[in-house]
Amino acid sequence: MRITGLAIVPPPTAADLPQVTPELLASVLARYSRSNDGIHTILEKVDLANPDASIDRILKFVDYGHASIGGLTGGLAIALDDVSMWLALKVFELAQMADGQESSTRYITMDANNLPNPAEIGIPDDLADRWRELMARSFAAYHAEYLRLDALGTAEPERIRLPAGAGPALEKRLRKNFALDRARYFIPLATRTNLALVQSSRMWAATVKHLDSLPHPEARAAATLIRDELLKQSPRLMRHSRAEASYQAQAQQELATSLQLGLARMSTDQLADEVWVKVDRETPPWLPESQSIADALQHRANRYGYQGTATRRMRVSFAWNNMALAELRDLNRHRTGHRWTPCIQAGFYLPPEIDRSAHVALLADQAALTRELMARGSAAYVYSLLLGAQTPFEHTTQADKFIYEVELRTGMGAHFRYAEHASAVLREFIKQVPEAAEWIEEGTAEPE
Repeated sequence: MRITGLAIVPPPTAADLPQVTPELLASVLARYSRSNDGIHTILEKVDLANPDASIDRILKFVDYGHASIGGLTGGLAIALDDVSMWLALKVFELAQMADGQESSTRYITMDANNLPNPAEIGIPDDLADRWRELMARSFAAYHAEYLRLDALGTAEPERIRLPAGAGPALEKRLRKNFALDRARYFIPLATRTNLALVQSSRMWAATVKHLDSLPHPEARAAATLIRDELLKQSPRLMRHSRAEASYQAQAQQELATSLQLGLARMSTDQLADEVWVKVDRETPPWLPESQSIADALQHRANRYGYQGTATRRMRVSFAWNNMALAELRDLNRHRTGHRWTPCIQAGFYLPPEIDRSAHVALLADQAALTRELMARGSAAYVYSLLLGAQTPFEHTTQADKFIYEVELRTGMGAHFRYAEHASAVLREFIKQVPEAAEWIEEGTAEPE
Protein backbone atom coordinates (compact mmCIF):
# COMPACT_ATOMS: atom_id res chain seq x y z
CA MET A 1 0.00 0.00 0.00
CA ARG A 2 1.30 3.43 -0.92
CA ILE A 3 -0.49 6.69 -0.09
CA THR A 4 0.51 9.93 -1.79
CA GLY A 5 -0.73 13.45 -1.20
CA LEU A 6 -0.87 15.72 -4.22
CA ALA A 7 -0.24 19.41 -3.60
CA ILE A 8 -2.15 21.74 -5.89
CA VAL A 9 -0.25 24.81 -7.11
CA PRO A 10 -1.73 27.74 -9.05
CA PRO A 11 -1.21 27.94 -12.81
CA PRO A 12 0.87 30.81 -14.26
CA THR A 13 -2.32 32.70 -15.13
CA ALA A 14 -3.08 32.94 -11.39
CA ALA A 15 0.34 34.31 -10.41
CA ASP A 16 -1.13 37.67 -9.35
CA LEU A 17 -3.74 36.13 -7.03
CA PRO A 18 -3.26 35.82 -3.26
CA GLN A 19 -1.66 32.44 -2.57
CA VAL A 20 -2.61 30.60 0.60
CA THR A 21 -2.11 27.18 2.14
CA PRO A 22 -5.21 25.03 2.71
CA GLU A 23 -5.41 25.93 6.40
CA LEU A 24 -4.68 29.61 5.80
CA LEU A 25 -7.50 29.59 3.25
CA ALA A 26 -9.80 28.08 5.88
CA SER A 27 -8.81 30.59 8.53
CA VAL A 28 -9.10 33.61 6.23
CA LEU A 29 -12.53 32.55 4.99
CA ALA A 30 -13.65 31.82 8.54
CA ARG A 31 -12.60 35.35 9.52
CA TYR A 32 -14.34 36.64 6.38
CA SER A 33 -17.65 35.23 7.60
CA ARG A 34 -17.27 37.05 10.93
CA SER A 35 -16.14 40.41 9.66
CA ASN A 36 -17.43 43.39 7.75
CA ASP A 37 -14.04 43.82 6.11
CA GLY A 38 -13.40 42.67 2.56
CA ILE A 39 -11.11 39.77 1.79
CA HIS A 40 -8.17 42.02 0.85
CA THR A 41 -8.34 43.83 4.21
CA ILE A 42 -8.23 40.51 6.01
CA LEU A 43 -5.31 39.26 3.93
CA GLU A 44 -3.37 42.45 4.66
CA LYS A 45 -3.40 41.50 8.35
CA VAL A 46 -1.81 38.12 7.65
CA ASP A 47 1.93 37.65 7.35
CA LEU A 48 1.92 35.30 4.37
CA ALA A 49 5.54 34.38 5.07
CA ASN A 50 4.64 33.27 8.62
CA PRO A 51 0.89 32.66 8.78
CA ASP A 52 0.84 30.21 11.71
CA ALA A 53 -0.29 32.73 14.31
CA SER A 54 -3.30 33.77 12.22
CA ILE A 55 -4.18 30.18 11.47
CA ASP A 56 -3.95 29.04 15.10
CA ARG A 57 -5.99 31.96 16.35
CA ILE A 58 -8.95 31.10 14.12
CA LEU A 59 -8.76 27.34 13.73
CA LYS A 60 -8.98 26.81 17.49
CA PHE A 61 -12.74 27.27 17.03
CA VAL A 62 -12.87 23.90 15.32
CA ASP A 63 -12.40 22.39 18.76
CA TYR A 64 -15.60 24.09 19.92
CA GLY A 65 -17.84 22.51 17.31
CA HIS A 66 -17.27 24.79 14.33
CA ALA A 67 -16.45 21.83 12.06
CA SER A 68 -17.57 23.75 8.97
CA ILE A 69 -14.25 25.63 9.05
CA GLY A 70 -12.59 22.38 8.02
CA GLY A 71 -14.63 22.43 4.84
CA LEU A 72 -12.99 25.68 3.74
CA THR A 73 -9.60 24.15 2.93
CA GLY A 74 -10.56 23.37 -0.63
CA GLY A 75 -9.94 20.01 -2.22
CA LEU A 76 -7.02 17.99 -0.86
CA ALA A 77 -6.00 15.23 -3.25
CA ILE A 78 -4.81 11.82 -2.08
CA ALA A 79 -3.86 8.84 -4.25
CA LEU A 80 -4.07 5.35 -2.74
CA ASP A 81 -2.00 2.81 -4.65
CA ASP A 82 -2.21 -0.95 -4.15
CA VAL A 83 -5.17 -1.15 -1.81
CA SER A 84 -7.69 -3.96 -2.01
CA MET A 85 -10.89 -3.56 -4.00
CA TRP A 86 -12.72 -4.00 -0.70
CA LEU A 87 -10.95 -1.00 0.83
CA ALA A 88 -11.64 1.08 -2.29
CA LEU A 89 -15.33 0.15 -2.06
CA LYS A 90 -15.36 1.06 1.64
CA VAL A 91 -13.63 4.40 1.12
CA PHE A 92 -16.21 5.42 -1.49
CA GLU A 93 -18.99 4.36 0.89
CA LEU A 94 -17.56 6.53 3.67
CA ALA A 95 -16.41 9.53 1.62
CA GLN A 96 -19.83 10.45 0.32
CA MET A 97 -18.88 14.03 -0.53
CA ALA A 98 -15.63 13.23 -2.35
CA ASP A 99 -14.79 13.35 -6.00
CA GLY A 100 -12.80 10.30 -6.99
CA GLN A 101 -11.81 7.62 -9.44
CA GLU A 102 -10.80 3.96 -9.16
CA SER A 103 -8.90 1.80 -11.61
CA SER A 104 -11.17 -0.20 -13.91
CA THR A 105 -11.04 -3.99 -13.79
CA ARG A 106 -10.09 -3.75 -17.48
CA TYR A 107 -6.69 -2.31 -16.53
CA ILE A 108 -5.69 -4.12 -13.32
CA THR A 109 -3.13 -6.94 -13.18
CA MET A 110 -5.04 -10.17 -12.59
CA ASP A 111 -2.76 -12.65 -10.88
CA ALA A 112 -1.76 -13.77 -7.39
CA ASN A 113 1.10 -11.25 -7.29
CA ASN A 114 -1.51 -8.50 -7.14
CA LEU A 115 -2.91 -9.63 -3.79
CA PRO A 116 -1.95 -8.38 -0.34
CA ASN A 117 -0.14 -10.60 2.11
CA PRO A 118 -2.71 -12.59 4.15
CA ALA A 119 -1.34 -11.23 7.42
CA GLU A 120 -1.79 -7.63 6.22
CA ILE A 121 -5.53 -8.12 5.83
CA GLY A 122 -6.18 -10.25 8.90
CA ILE A 123 -6.50 -13.72 7.34
CA PRO A 124 -5.82 -16.18 10.20
CA ASP A 125 -2.48 -17.97 9.86
CA ASP A 126 -4.06 -21.43 9.73
CA LEU A 127 -6.24 -20.35 6.78
CA ALA A 128 -3.58 -18.42 4.84
CA ASP A 129 -2.52 -21.26 2.52
CA ARG A 130 -6.14 -22.19 1.85
CA TRP A 131 -6.92 -18.55 1.02
CA ARG A 132 -3.92 -18.25 -1.33
CA GLU A 133 -4.88 -21.45 -3.16
CA LEU A 134 -8.47 -20.28 -3.58
CA MET A 135 -7.36 -16.90 -4.92
CA ALA A 136 -5.06 -18.57 -7.45
CA ARG A 137 -7.90 -20.81 -8.66
CA SER A 138 -10.17 -17.77 -8.98
CA PHE A 139 -7.65 -15.93 -11.15
CA ALA A 140 -7.22 -19.08 -13.25
CA ALA A 141 -10.98 -19.23 -13.81
CA TYR A 142 -10.97 -15.55 -14.77
CA HIS A 143 -8.25 -16.02 -17.39
CA ALA A 144 -9.79 -19.19 -18.80
CA GLU A 145 -13.19 -17.56 -19.18
CA TYR A 146 -11.68 -14.44 -20.72
CA LEU A 147 -9.96 -16.48 -23.44
CA ARG A 148 -13.11 -18.48 -24.12
CA LEU A 149 -15.32 -15.38 -24.26
CA ASP A 150 -12.86 -13.56 -26.52
CA ALA A 151 -13.00 -16.50 -28.92
CA LEU A 152 -16.80 -16.49 -28.66
CA GLY A 153 -16.89 -12.82 -29.62
CA THR A 154 -14.73 -13.61 -32.65
CA ALA A 155 -16.84 -16.57 -33.75
CA GLU A 156 -20.17 -14.82 -33.13
CA PRO A 157 -19.51 -11.07 -33.66
CA GLU A 158 -23.21 -10.23 -33.32
CA ARG A 159 -22.78 -10.76 -29.58
CA ILE A 160 -20.63 -7.65 -29.24
CA ARG A 161 -23.16 -5.45 -31.09
CA LEU A 162 -20.55 -3.91 -33.34
CA PRO A 163 -21.70 -0.54 -34.73
CA ALA A 164 -22.08 -0.27 -38.50
CA GLY A 165 -18.87 0.78 -40.20
CA ALA A 166 -16.66 -0.02 -37.22
CA GLY A 167 -13.00 -0.56 -38.03
CA PRO A 168 -10.67 -3.34 -36.82
CA ALA A 169 -9.42 -1.35 -33.82
CA LEU A 170 -12.93 -0.69 -32.48
CA GLU A 171 -13.95 -4.28 -33.12
CA LYS A 172 -10.94 -5.54 -31.14
CA ARG A 173 -11.69 -3.17 -28.23
CA LEU A 174 -15.38 -4.09 -28.05
CA ARG A 175 -14.61 -7.80 -28.21
CA LYS A 176 -12.02 -7.40 -25.46
CA ASN A 177 -14.48 -5.48 -23.28
CA PHE A 178 -17.19 -8.06 -23.95
CA ALA A 179 -14.90 -10.78 -22.60
CA LEU A 180 -13.37 -8.80 -19.71
CA ASP A 181 -16.72 -7.60 -18.38
CA ARG A 182 -18.19 -11.10 -18.31
CA ALA A 183 -15.15 -12.85 -16.87
CA ARG A 184 -14.72 -10.30 -14.06
CA TYR A 185 -17.04 -12.10 -11.62
CA PHE A 186 -14.17 -14.44 -10.72
CA ILE A 187 -11.90 -11.57 -9.62
CA PRO A 188 -11.16 -11.66 -5.86
CA LEU A 189 -12.35 -8.63 -3.88
CA ALA A 190 -8.89 -8.69 -2.28
CA THR A 191 -7.25 -7.78 -5.61
CA ARG A 192 -5.16 -4.63 -5.41
CA THR A 193 -6.44 -1.52 -7.15
CA ASN A 194 -5.70 2.21 -7.13
CA LEU A 195 -7.99 5.11 -6.31
CA ALA A 196 -7.72 8.85 -5.87
CA LEU A 197 -10.03 11.17 -3.96
CA VAL A 198 -10.33 14.93 -3.58
CA GLN A 199 -12.20 16.38 -0.61
CA SER A 200 -11.85 19.01 2.11
CA SER A 201 -10.01 18.60 5.42
CA ARG A 202 -13.33 18.26 7.20
CA MET A 203 -14.41 15.34 5.04
CA TRP A 204 -10.94 13.77 5.08
CA ALA A 205 -10.87 13.89 8.87
CA ALA A 206 -14.22 12.10 9.06
CA THR A 207 -13.15 9.52 6.48
CA VAL A 208 -9.83 8.79 8.19
CA LYS A 209 -11.50 8.65 11.62
CA HIS A 210 -13.96 6.10 10.25
CA LEU A 211 -11.21 4.00 8.63
CA ASP A 212 -9.20 4.10 11.85
CA SER A 213 -12.24 2.79 13.75
CA LEU A 214 -12.84 -0.27 11.56
CA PRO A 215 -11.79 -3.77 12.68
CA HIS A 216 -9.87 -4.38 9.43
CA PRO A 217 -6.05 -4.01 9.73
CA GLU A 218 -5.85 -2.72 6.14
CA ALA A 219 -8.30 0.09 6.89
CA ARG A 220 -6.37 1.17 9.99
CA ALA A 221 -3.06 1.03 8.14
CA ALA A 222 -4.54 3.18 5.37
CA ALA A 223 -5.86 5.65 7.96
CA THR A 224 -2.37 6.12 9.38
CA LEU A 225 -0.76 6.64 5.97
CA ILE A 226 -3.48 9.00 4.73
CA ARG A 227 -3.24 11.04 7.93
CA ASP A 228 0.54 11.30 7.57
CA GLU A 229 0.15 12.72 4.07
CA LEU A 230 -2.62 15.13 5.01
CA LEU A 231 -0.66 16.43 8.02
CA LYS A 232 1.72 17.95 5.47
CA GLN A 233 -1.07 20.08 4.03
CA SER A 234 -3.52 20.53 6.91
CA PRO A 235 -1.79 19.66 10.20
CA ARG A 236 -4.24 21.33 12.57
CA LEU A 237 -7.49 20.07 11.09
CA MET A 238 -6.27 16.49 10.78
CA ARG A 239 -5.89 16.30 14.56
CA HIS A 240 -9.55 15.31 14.53
CA SER A 241 -9.04 12.13 12.51
CA ARG A 242 -8.28 9.38 15.00
CA ALA A 243 -10.43 6.42 15.98
CA GLU A 244 -13.40 7.38 18.13
CA ALA A 245 -15.62 5.28 20.39
CA SER A 246 -18.94 5.90 18.63
CA TYR A 247 -17.42 4.97 15.26
CA GLN A 248 -15.86 1.81 16.71
CA ALA A 249 -19.11 0.75 18.37
CA GLN A 250 -21.10 1.17 15.17
CA ALA A 251 -18.44 -0.64 13.14
CA GLN A 252 -18.66 -3.62 15.50
CA GLN A 253 -22.46 -3.65 15.32
CA GLU A 254 -22.40 -3.48 11.52
CA LEU A 255 -19.89 -6.33 11.41
CA ALA A 256 -22.13 -8.40 13.68
CA THR A 257 -25.10 -7.73 11.37
CA SER A 258 -23.08 -8.75 8.32
CA LEU A 259 -21.89 -11.95 9.97
CA GLN A 260 -25.40 -12.90 11.03
CA LEU A 261 -26.91 -12.18 7.61
CA GLY A 262 -23.98 -13.75 5.80
CA LEU A 263 -24.16 -17.04 7.66
CA ALA A 264 -27.94 -17.21 7.31
CA ARG A 265 -28.03 -16.40 3.59
CA MET A 266 -24.76 -17.87 2.30
CA SER A 267 -25.29 -19.36 -1.15
CA THR A 268 -23.54 -19.96 -4.47
CA ASP A 269 -26.84 -20.09 -6.37
CA GLN A 270 -27.74 -17.21 -8.63
CA LEU A 271 -30.39 -15.02 -7.05
CA ALA A 272 -33.32 -13.91 -9.19
CA ASP A 273 -33.58 -10.14 -9.57
CA GLU A 274 -35.74 -8.32 -7.05
CA VAL A 275 -35.94 -4.57 -6.60
CA TRP A 276 -37.63 -2.28 -4.10
CA VAL A 277 -38.48 1.36 -4.77
CA LYS A 278 -40.15 3.76 -2.35
CA VAL A 279 -41.16 7.22 -3.57
CA ASP A 280 -42.10 9.89 -1.04
CA ARG A 281 -43.84 12.91 -2.60
CA GLU A 282 -45.21 14.42 0.59
CA THR A 283 -44.65 18.11 1.23
CA PRO A 284 -45.45 20.38 4.20
CA PRO A 285 -49.09 21.52 4.21
CA TRP A 286 -47.93 25.13 4.17
CA LEU A 287 -45.53 24.61 1.23
CA PRO A 288 -47.19 22.31 -1.33
CA GLU A 289 -45.57 21.40 -4.64
CA SER A 290 -47.25 23.18 -7.55
CA GLN A 291 -44.92 22.19 -10.39
CA SER A 292 -45.78 19.25 -12.64
CA ILE A 293 -43.31 16.45 -13.34
CA ALA A 294 -43.35 17.44 -17.01
CA ASP A 295 -42.33 20.99 -16.19
CA ALA A 296 -39.55 19.69 -13.97
CA LEU A 297 -38.06 17.47 -16.68
CA GLN A 298 -39.00 18.66 -20.16
CA HIS A 299 -36.45 21.47 -20.46
CA ARG A 300 -33.39 19.22 -20.16
CA ALA A 301 -31.32 18.73 -23.31
CA ASN A 302 -29.52 15.79 -21.66
CA ARG A 303 -29.07 14.10 -18.28
CA TYR A 304 -26.99 17.02 -17.01
CA GLY A 305 -29.84 19.48 -17.39
CA TYR A 306 -31.23 21.18 -14.29
CA GLN A 307 -34.47 19.75 -12.96
CA GLY A 308 -37.33 21.49 -11.21
CA THR A 309 -38.64 21.36 -7.67
CA ALA A 310 -41.12 18.58 -8.47
CA THR A 311 -38.25 16.09 -8.72
CA ARG A 312 -35.72 17.80 -6.46
CA ARG A 313 -38.16 17.68 -3.53
CA MET A 314 -39.19 14.07 -4.16
CA ARG A 315 -37.40 11.43 -2.03
CA VAL A 316 -36.54 8.07 -3.57
CA SER A 317 -35.22 4.97 -1.83
CA PHE A 318 -34.29 1.99 -3.98
CA ALA A 319 -32.63 -1.34 -3.32
CA TRP A 320 -31.59 -4.56 -4.99
CA ASN A 321 -31.51 -7.99 -3.34
CA ASN A 322 -28.67 -9.29 -5.48
CA MET A 323 -26.16 -6.64 -6.51
CA ALA A 324 -22.93 -8.41 -7.50
CA LEU A 325 -19.87 -6.76 -6.01
CA ALA A 326 -18.63 -6.14 -9.56
CA GLU A 327 -21.54 -3.75 -10.15
CA LEU A 328 -21.58 -2.46 -6.58
CA ARG A 329 -18.10 -1.01 -7.16
CA ASP A 330 -19.61 1.30 -9.78
CA LEU A 331 -23.02 2.11 -8.32
CA ASN A 332 -21.48 2.73 -4.88
CA ARG A 333 -19.63 5.77 -6.29
CA HIS A 334 -22.76 7.89 -6.74
CA ARG A 335 -22.16 10.54 -4.12
CA THR A 336 -25.66 11.74 -3.34
CA GLY A 337 -27.74 10.42 -0.46
CA HIS A 338 -26.92 7.39 1.64
CA ARG A 339 -25.73 3.99 0.44
CA TRP A 340 -25.48 0.78 2.44
CA THR A 341 -24.72 -2.90 2.00
CA PRO A 342 -23.92 -5.63 4.53
CA CYS A 343 -21.38 -6.95 1.96
CA ILE A 344 -22.38 -10.61 2.13
CA GLN A 345 -22.78 -13.49 -0.33
CA ALA A 346 -26.47 -14.28 -0.58
CA GLY A 347 -25.91 -15.65 -4.08
CA PHE A 348 -23.37 -15.68 -6.89
CA TYR A 349 -23.89 -14.04 -10.28
CA LEU A 350 -22.50 -15.37 -13.54
CA PRO A 351 -23.62 -14.05 -16.94
CA PRO A 352 -25.45 -16.40 -19.32
CA GLU A 353 -22.36 -16.75 -21.53
CA ILE A 354 -20.56 -18.67 -18.75
CA ASP A 355 -21.31 -22.32 -17.98
CA ARG A 356 -21.95 -22.39 -14.24
CA SER A 357 -21.43 -26.14 -13.95
CA ALA A 358 -17.75 -25.73 -14.86
CA HIS A 359 -17.13 -23.76 -11.65
CA VAL A 360 -19.19 -25.61 -9.05
CA ALA A 361 -16.15 -26.83 -7.10
CA LEU A 362 -14.48 -23.41 -7.04
CA LEU A 363 -17.63 -21.67 -5.81
CA ALA A 364 -18.28 -24.33 -3.19
CA ASP A 365 -14.74 -24.02 -1.80
CA GLN A 366 -14.94 -20.23 -1.84
CA ALA A 367 -18.25 -20.25 0.05
CA ALA A 368 -16.85 -22.72 2.57
CA LEU A 369 -13.87 -20.46 3.30
CA THR A 370 -16.13 -17.41 3.65
CA ARG A 371 -18.40 -19.35 5.99
CA GLU A 372 -15.41 -20.45 8.09
CA LEU A 373 -14.16 -16.86 8.45
CA MET A 374 -17.64 -15.63 9.34
CA ALA A 375 -18.13 -18.37 11.91
CA ARG A 376 -14.93 -17.21 13.58
CA GLY A 377 -16.26 -13.64 13.68
CA SER A 378 -13.45 -12.45 11.41
CA ALA A 379 -13.85 -9.13 9.58
CA ALA A 380 -11.41 -10.58 7.02
CA TYR A 381 -14.23 -12.63 5.47
CA VAL A 382 -14.63 -9.84 2.89
CA TYR A 383 -11.28 -10.81 1.38
CA SER A 384 -12.56 -14.29 0.53
CA LEU A 385 -15.38 -12.90 -1.64
CA LEU A 386 -15.24 -12.74 -5.43
CA LEU A 387 -16.82 -9.99 -7.51
CA GLY A 388 -19.70 -12.31 -8.41
CA ALA A 389 -20.92 -12.39 -4.80
CA GLN A 390 -24.46 -10.99 -4.68
CA THR A 391 -25.34 -8.74 -1.75
CA PRO A 392 -28.28 -6.48 -0.87
CA PHE A 393 -27.61 -2.83 -1.70
CA GLU A 394 -29.70 0.19 -0.75
CA HIS A 395 -29.50 3.82 -1.90
CA THR A 396 -31.59 6.75 -0.71
CA THR A 397 -31.56 10.10 -2.49
CA GLN A 398 -33.81 12.62 -4.32
CA ALA A 399 -35.63 11.95 -7.57
CA ASP A 400 -33.50 14.31 -9.67
CA LYS A 401 -30.35 12.42 -8.64
CA PHE A 402 -32.10 9.08 -9.12
CA ILE A 403 -33.13 10.04 -12.67
CA TYR A 404 -29.58 11.16 -13.47
CA GLU A 405 -28.21 7.85 -12.15
CA VAL A 406 -30.53 5.60 -14.13
CA GLU A 407 -29.98 7.60 -17.33
CA LEU A 408 -26.21 7.43 -16.83
CA ARG A 409 -26.13 3.76 -15.90
CA THR A 410 -28.22 2.69 -18.89
CA GLY A 411 -26.56 5.06 -21.36
CA MET A 412 -24.03 4.32 -24.07
CA GLY A 413 -20.99 2.60 -22.62
CA ALA A 414 -22.76 1.41 -19.47
CA HIS A 415 -21.86 -2.09 -18.28
CA PHE A 416 -24.53 -4.56 -19.37
CA ARG A 417 -25.33 -5.86 -15.88
CA TYR A 418 -25.66 -2.61 -13.97
CA ALA A 419 -27.75 -1.33 -16.88
CA GLU A 420 -30.14 -4.21 -16.15
CA HIS A 421 -30.23 -3.24 -12.48
CA ALA A 422 -30.84 0.43 -13.31
CA SER A 423 -33.60 -0.43 -15.77
CA ALA A 424 -35.31 -2.58 -13.13
CA VAL A 425 -35.52 0.22 -10.56
CA LEU A 426 -36.58 2.68 -13.25
CA ARG A 427 -39.55 0.45 -14.17
CA GLU A 428 -40.66 0.42 -10.53
CA PHE A 429 -40.20 4.18 -10.26
CA ILE A 430 -42.36 4.74 -13.36
CA LYS A 431 -45.13 2.62 -11.84
CA GLN A 432 -45.24 5.09 -8.96
CA VAL A 433 -44.54 8.24 -11.00
CA PRO A 434 -46.03 7.40 -14.43
CA GLU A 435 -46.04 11.00 -15.61
CA ALA A 436 -42.21 10.92 -15.64
CA ALA A 437 -41.99 8.17 -18.26
CA GLU A 438 -42.08 10.51 -21.26
CA TRP A 439 -39.16 12.57 -20.01
CA ILE A 440 -36.64 9.97 -18.81
CA GLU A 441 -34.16 8.69 -21.38
CA GLU A 442 -33.47 5.03 -20.71
CA GLY A 443 -30.43 3.92 -22.72
CA THR A 444 -29.43 0.62 -24.25
CA ALA A 445 -25.99 0.35 -22.60
CA GLU A 446 -23.51 -1.51 -24.80
CA PRO A 447 -21.57 -1.41 -27.04
CA GLU A 448 -18.87 -0.06 -24.81
